[in-house]
Amino acid sequence: MTTPSTSNIPPAPRGALDQFFGLSAARSSVPQELRAGLTTFLTMSYILFVNPQILSSAIPVPNAFVQLLMSTAIAAAFGSIAMGLIARYPFAQAPGMGLNAFFAFTVVLGLKVPWETALGAVFISGVLFVLLSALGARHAIVKAIPNSIKFAITAGIGAFLAFLGLRSAGIVVNNDATLLGMGALTSPTAWLAIVGLLLTAGLMARRVKGAILYGILATTLLAIVTGAAVYAGGPNGALQAFPGFTGRFLGVIDAPVWPADLVGKLDIAGALGLGLLSVVFTFFFVDFFDATGTLTGLAQKTGALDANGDMPRARRTFAMDGLAAMFGAFMGTSTTTAYVESASGIGEGGRTGLTAVTVGVLFLLSMFLWPLAAAIPAAATAPALILVGALMMEGVRHIDWDDISDSLPAFLTIMAMPLTFSIANGVSLGVISYCAIKVISGRVREVNPILYVVAALLLARYVFLATE
Repeated sequence: MTTPSTSNIPPAPRGALDQFFGLSAARSSVPQELRAGLTTFLTMSYILFVNPQILSSAIPVPNAFVQLLMSTAIAAAFGSIAMGLIARYPFAQAPGMGLNAFFAFTVVLGLKVPWETALGAVFISGVLFVLLSALGARHAIVKAIPNSIKFAITAGIGAFLAFLGLRSAGIVVNNDATLLGMGALTSPTAWLAIVGLLLTAGLMARRVKGAILYGILATTLLAIVTGAAVYAGGPNGALQAFPGFTGRFLGVIDAPVWPADLVGKLDIAGALGLGLLSVVFTFFFVDFFDATGTLTGLAQKTGALDANGDMPRARRTFAMDGLAAMFGAFMGTSTTTAYVESASGIGEGGRTGLTAVTVGVLFLLSMFLWPLAAAIPAAATAPALILVGALMMEGVRHIDWDDISDSLPAFLTIMAMPLTFSIANGVSLGVISYCAIKVISGRVREVNPILYVVAALLLARYVFLATE
């Protein structure tokens, strides 16, 4: 008689913290989760400065930048901690890029909608997220998506992350003739990012734990020591060398400011007006598929999806995304959603909600230490995005490339995300093309009926946008 192998049996929990988050079951540890949380925070900390820059153009309150920075930090902290404690996944949340630009430039400045009313529209979209999550609708949609598209979503997010990193590094730039082109590799941002990329990749190849985090910190130190002009705030919008710490206490600490002119100012009644239904729908649609795609891709990367491609605790996970959007709107910021940069912490070994809680606590601390956070330039986080993007491409080997009805939709999903700058567009094109090809090829029954309904709604949205 042979003895059953115990290699796949996780060790017993060690203490209440381990048991609550399932650290041993996930084959993780407290130091590993803390390191992963710090990595995720460093990778997405740019939102503390970018979100206020975008929203302050549309929200004219006194000391707008500082108040919006505080609202951003509080919303990110709440969303991440709620995700970590309730859903218990390593997915950080913060006000989403893209939706903040839509909020500021399209809705408020373009359509002349009062910013308070626009916040009301964000809140309503969050309520819809929670309701659909509680009813299991979001989970049902995720289950209906075939595994080939799920793997493609993960790879597409990776391509999107890498593209963001290459742009942030100045390696890929706009080109009027070819749309995109190679940047000047001798520019401070580019060469610093390249050095950071090679250093971090070398550490990863040597299997150094914390390689991504060490790469970010080493690249930041190199930027400061060499005086590389990679920091915003120079004359006429130019980049400058590290300007030094400006905090009132030891240079790196400053007192937080309560965003009194933003908190609770949302106008829900105004957002329910018939004239704003399209705005509410857009907020809802984009974040629904953006967050759903992001959460599914991240869950696949953590190994949380079961044999059927289902995500455990899916309802509460999706509900936390909606709750974060509601809370963010109350705090005075645009839609708070799951962050694709969470993949950097997952790549560092984050597997449980303790990673997300760590991110949330760091966002709270950033309200005091935000001058210190300003020391990390985009050139230092760009290598992390590129490397994590490369790691997330691993799933493409599970796609059946010999079956065009699977491979083409997967390919479109992957390509559309970076090229249209939207995870939602990638998911949409993948789902629509998958259903269409199955119908044309006479393989209708291979598709979950729910997916046909989703494809029809997605197609209707694109037709609606084209006729606006």
